Amino acid sequence: MSEMIENQFEKEPKKGFFLMSIATILLAAFIWSVSSIEVQSLNESGLTIASNIFKGLMNPDLELLFGLTTSGVLYLLFETICIAFLGTIFGAILAIPIAFLMAPSVVPAPVAYVVRLVVIVIRTVPALVYGLMFIRITGPGPFAGVLTMSITSIGMVSKLYVDIIEDLDTSILESLTSMGCTTFEKIRFGIIPQLFSNFLSITIYRFDMNLRDATILGLVGAGGIGAPLIFAMNSYRWNEVGSILIGLIVLILLVEFFSNKMRARLIKG
Repeated sequence: MSEMIENQFEKEPKKGFFLMSIATILLAAFIWSVSSIEVQSLNESGLTIASNIFKGLMNPDLELLFGLTTSGVLYLLFETICIAFLGTIFGAILAIPIAFLMAPSVVPAPVAYVVRLVVIVIRTVPALVYGLMFIRITGPGPFAGVLTMSITSIGMVSKLYVDIIEDLDTSILESLTSMGCTTFEKIRFGIIPQLFSNFLSITIYRFDMNLRDATILGLVGAGGIGAPLIFAMNSYRWNEVGSILIGLIVLILLVEFFSNKMRARLIKG
């Protein structure tokens, strides 16, 4: 028995050299990354700003935080949610036909490769660049933010949709065909039930990401709460900064909690 075990160990490939090579590369990359950090840039002015931000969080502007005006935190958060929600919905809808065109099991391979290449190009452009482009076209405001969220959602969502489409249980479709079902019935009872819960789970996950991106887009004028935040910081109104950050933290925590609950329920059925 012991001889069999020893023979088995001898047959197994030796991974020592491979693991050492990977560890050496990772260590070299870590050292190179650390060398680019400039501790000297952390001067007294930076520490003062950090201290002021912390004080603003501890002493927020309550009138701004709970005010119901269009310049209040609640309204700005609602606008940010709307930008992220509409952008996610439009992006998810547009991603469905694109995902089917990316699936080699649905369309010819050349078509799938071309569409995949287009989606890769879409994904390589950062959201801020799209935001700046759409601001030039539509002008600053929430509409530019919605368009940006829609385009950026297509890249990621369609890629995840394809994985679900490729894992479809085709035996169900074969059973429906043998029963004499029409194409519409096969889509309605054979494809949609398999895709719906997974598609919805992916869409919820993307909405969670878009909510954070919508905040950043406000910095370039694409609507939402980002613009008031940067204006308050540039004007050294730290109480207002504290109010806006508190609102963002609470909003993101709530969305994270409910989205995780919904996605877990969808995945478990």
